[in-house]
Amino acid sequence: MHEPKNSINAAAGAERDVDVVESGGVAKLHLTFATSDYDHVRDLVHGVVRPDGIVLTAFVLPVEEVFFRFIKNREWDLSELSMGKFIGFASQAASPFVGIPVFPSRVFRHSSIYVRADRKITTAKDLEGKTVGIPEWAQTAGIYTRGYLAESCGVDLAAIRWVQAGLNEAGREEKVEFKLPKAIRYEQRREASVSAMLLAGEIDAAISARVPDAFGDAAGGIVRLYPDYRREEERYFGETGIFPIMHVIAMRRALFERYPWVAMNLYKAFDEAKRRSQQRMGDLTASRVPVPWAATIADGFGKNFGADPFPYGLDANRKTLDAFCRFAHDQGVTARRMTPDELFPPEVRASVRV
Repeated sequence: MHEPKNSINAAAGAERDVDVVESGGVAKLHLTFATSDYDHVRDLVHGVVRPDGIVLTAFVLPVEEVFFRFIKNREWDLSELSMGKFIGFASQAASPFVGIPVFPSRVFRHSSIYVRADRKITTAKDLEGKTVGIPEWAQTAGIYTRGYLAESCGVDLAAIRWVQAGLNEAGREEKVEFKLPKAIRYEQRREASVSAMLLAGEIDAAISARVPDAFGDAAGGIVRLYPDYRREEERYFGETGIFPIMHVIAMRRALFERYPWVAMNLYKAFDEAKRRSQQRMGDLTASRVPVPWAATIADGFGKNFGADPFPYGLDANRKTLDAFCRFAHDQGVTARRMTPDELFPPEVRASVRV
C-alpha cells in the first residue's frame, strides 16, 4: 500500500504567549484571527461585534492560504480550518488545535464531480473502473463526495484509481497524515495537475471543491456529472438531513488550555455576527445583496432548513458531523472513528438556558 508523503504537517515552532492589552481601561487578551471573506463573519472581523474580554486582529485571506499558514506555522491564534484537516489532527494524540462549533462554510458537493464527456460516465456507478483526480485525499469536499458516492450511490471506492495532484498547478501536497484502506489504489503526481491530466485524457474524472480550469475550456469536453446539481443536492438533503460542513473555527491548544473561557466567548460572538448577517439578508427595505429578490430567496430556505438554515453548535449539527466522522474513518483520514462530542471541548458543547 502506498503511504502518502507530505512535508507540512509537522508541529510548528514553540507556542508563543498571548498579549494582554488595555482597551477602554480594561485588560483584554489580544488574539489574531484569519478567515476568508464571509458576510456572516464580517461584523466580527470589523469589530462591530466584539467578544467579551478579547481584542481581535483579523486577516482576510484566501482559504487555502489560511489553512496552509495555520497548519504549518501557527501564524495566528484563531483560524478558519478545513474540517478534513481538523478531524485528521483531532484523531491523533495531542492535536495542536481545539475546535469551536462554528462552521463558516457549508456547501453541498454534487457540483464537485467533473468528467470527460467522451468516457461515457453518466451515473455515479460509471466511475467504477475509472481514474479520478483529486487535489488532496483529505480535502473536506472530497471526503463528503466519496461518502455520498459510497453510501448513497453504492460506488465501490476501491474500484476507482485515485490520482492526487495540484488542481491547476503542480506540486500540491497532502497536509495531514492518513492511512488508506488496503484496497484503495492511490498515487501522487507531483509534476502534474488534475486539470491538465483531465484535458489530456490521462484521467477520466475529477473531484474538487474549486472548479478546475479544464472545465472552462470550451474545447476540452469536460462536464459535470450532475449538471442540475442543485436538484440532486436538495434531494440528498431531504433524504439524509446532511448539510455538509466544509470549514470549522479552531484555536491553538496552548491558548485554550491557558484561557478556556475564550472558546465560549468567541462562539457567542461568531453567533451574534451570523445573526446580524441573517437579519441583513432578510431585509426587504434595501438591496443588501446585489441579487434580485435576495430577501425572498433567503426567506424561502426556512421551508426546508428550519428557522436557522446555517446553524452553529453541536446539537443542531450532530447528524452532519456524525456522517462526516463516519466518512473520514471509512476513508482512512482518521485512525479511529471519532464522535461529534470528541471534536469540541465541553466548554462549548452547551450554553446557559434561562
